[in-house]
Amino acid sequence: MSAQPHNRATLSAIAAALAICAGAALAIDGNDAVLEIGPPPPLAPGEAPPLPQEGPLAQPRSDTQVGFPAVLTKSVIPPASPLTTDAVALGQKLFFDSRLSGDGTVACASCHDPKRAFTDGRPTSIGIEGRVGQRNAPTILNALYNQTQFWDGRVTTLEQQAALPITNPFEMGSASTADAVARIADDKDYQDQFMRAFGRAPNEHDLVRAIATYERTLASFGSPFDRFIAGNESAISPSAKHGWELFNNKAHCNRCHALTEQKRDVTVFTDNDFHNIGIGIKRHHIVPLVRQAEHELAQGQLKTIDDKAIESDLSALGRFLITKKPNDIASFKTPDIRNILLTGPYFHDGSMNTLWDIIDHYNKGDGLNDPWLDQDIEPLALTEPEIDDLVAFMVSLTSPEYEKQGALKLARQQAIAKVSRPQRDTARAFGPKPVQPKPPEF
Repeated sequence: MSAQPHNRATLSAIAAALAICAGAALAIDGNDAVLEIGPPPPLAPGEAPPLPQEGPLAQPRSDTQVGFPAVLTKSVIPPASPLTTDAVALGQKLFFDSRLSGDGTVACASCHDPKRAFTDGRPTSIGIEGRVGQRNAPTILNALYNQTQFWDGRVTTLEQQAALPITNPFEMGSASTADAVARIADDKDYQDQFMRAFGRAPNEHDLVRAIATYERTLASFGSPFDRFIAGNESAISPSAKHGWELFNNKAHCNRCHALTEQKRDVTVFTDNDFHNIGIGIKRHHIVPLVRQAEHELAQGQLKTIDDKAIESDLSALGRFLITKKPNDIASFKTPDIRNILLTGPYFHDGSMNTLWDIIDHYNKGDGLNDPWLDQDIEPLALTEPEIDDLVAFMVSLTSPEYEKQGALKLARQQAIAKVSRPQRDTARAFGPKPVQPKPPEF
């Protein structure tokens, strides 16, 4: 028997699935939201990270959030995977189930903890047996709007995104998705939930389909900035308002964090493109890595690319692993910056700790020795008050369920920035754009 296509992705169905409990949006428990989440604890060698609990912050978000893009949301729900309450509930349970990992210690939530805005708070993620990967865990919040998934865009759907970590040896480490299904197939609750959601027994296709369906309910809006755009002039501070103007003008943030430079983006804050911004490239000998990638990834097999991106220095090549185009060397996807206060450390390698570090990096036009540096990277000549205003704007993108926790995070970052600004270089920020070296020939 096949599942009936009930609750297809109309706006009313989206509202029903987002408000999964009794037809109303689930309330976020204030005590859960205000809990200060410090840096994750260090792990002993071979130790997997602790398994996060679901809690109120894991619940699907409501479509009544200020700024919720109803039309865009409807357009990104695949007809083959409609939002239904049964599929969402199943996907949420799977998201937190460590039985999907090879040794039963790691779940999707291990790298995407709701209390950390669905990140893990580590520079790069740690999987089964304490294996340290090469990439920082991006947030799942608003991932439904991404045109591609992962830092290098190696897949285009959330179903593919859900499947790969299950079998990656540095993440969840199952031999296959079929192996993961086998470990839950005899569970009576799962048998019932799969039957209600999809009309059949637990299977690989529906497992990743359910996880992806749950992830599509994690639309995060309602921030002070959203209320400001909706007409509430007092929702954000004068500093944040000035930061918004800087974002779209002098700071040139809109070159990447907008759909176009000509039209301001108040929704997804990404161009869905890939850029080399000078991060991490100094630590690697790029030319040998390019040659290694051309040799080892000649077949372009997705599983091989996924393994190399997480477990080896080839990770530094970014989008090049997918396209093999020289212009894509060390280029990574532009992330959405909503809830950025909660999602540090920052960049694909987790190399920066504060919002001030991020702006200092761009302000000095970093990447002097990077032949593949994006042409839009240049000194910005931002003053200290302007840097603070940009931070204020980014802070205003914090969704209400993380507001109080965000205030604690901001205080922590401010304290760090007062004594440590390792990316700061005022002379370079106010100097001319340096001449970049020419890319070597391969």
